[in-house]
Amino acid sequence: MKKRIALLGATGSIGKSTLEVLRQDQDAFEVVLLSSHTDSAGLLVLAAEFPGALLALSGPAQGAIDASYGGPEGLLRAIADCGADIAVNGIAGAPGLRPSIAALEAGMDLALANKETIVMAGPLVLALAREKGRRVIPVDSEHAAIFNLLEAHGMDQLDAILLTASGGPFRTYSPQQLATVRPQDALTHPTWNMGTKITIDSASMANKGLEVIEAARLFDMPAERIGVVVHPQSIVHSMVRFKDGTVYAQLSCPDMRLPIQQALSYPSRPSRSWGTLDFNALTLDFSKPDTAAFPMLDLAYDALYRGLAYTVAYNAANEMAVAAFLQERLPFLGIPRMVAQVLEREWNTSLELASILETDGQARVVATAAIEAAQQRCF
Repeated sequence: MKKRIALLGATGSIGKSTLEVLRQDQDAFEVVLLSSHTDSAGLLVLAAEFPGALLALSGPAQGAIDASYGGPEGLLRAIADCGADIAVNGIAGAPGLRPSIAALEAGMDLALANKETIVMAGPLVLALAREKGRRVIPVDSEHAAIFNLLEAHGMDQLDAILLTASGGPFRTYSPQQLATVRPQDALTHPTWNMGTKITIDSASMANKGLEVIEAARLFDMPAERIGVVVHPQSIVHSMVRFKDGTVYAQLSCPDMRLPIQQALSYPSRPSRSWGTLDFNALTLDFSKPDTAAFPMLDLAYDALYRGLAYTVAYNAANEMAVAAFLQERLPFLGIPRMVAQVLEREWNTSLELASILETDGQARVVATAAIEAAQQRCF
């Protein structure tokens, strides 16, 4: 019997990689829902390839897209109606949170590439998954690596999690060089082909900060037992250290199709390869992150120590700062300055979704005001 797939963010980077995996194993998978935010043309092209799938446009419905599945609420209705066994959430940013919750409420497993779901509402989402008897399977290469390592070795003697970071395109830059970075410079990643926002986050190391928060919640680990090591080749996707000092690592080619395939096939082990490592040609380097040049990592640890409301604020402020940087309204080094300024406020939230979304909205208001004030000081 085919596993039924809901693909959220089908026209984005994760969506395109997922479609490549699905095309290679059409006997095992059936696509029952495809969503995009505004790319109605891209959805209609996919509709011809997957004629049985519902189509949802989380922006305004257009043309041949069913208006009942238009807008954010329409996407939630489509998730409830599609009858999928597993949802792949490749939506970028905070808008991915409610679809993650909707997928779990509809009784689906969740293959999660939207790290903001856990950063903003990890306790709520993971409790819902337990209540529904569903699995949250990480798709980020780092968390997928940890997930698979712990599946193989267990958690009983786990001592620490070690996340690897490519360091992005600016890992060797001086503060003076970072001050002159433009959006087009930051959008070129040395090892991964990713969406716009996550590529900027990789350049600032905010992405690794978000991943530290996600790892703490997904694997129930305190912040002080989660480390980050810079590994520019992106071959070691993460490591786990056990109490006897043994370290286990997951190594593979840097290709998002592999963790996506593993999540879709879970609990089975897929046999298709997306590249084989040639150890005769490999050189692996590791170094300590430069948190003075890239303070977004330390800011994430600080937010994690301070609690859920602060990780919500960290994510919201970063999203607003990245958008301003891409519009050239904020310099690259302004991103951590704005996030730090937002985190100076006192933030509170409950574990209710409405409260989390309210904190998210308030943090965006504060971040917007900080960005506008910074612009005025520059002119």
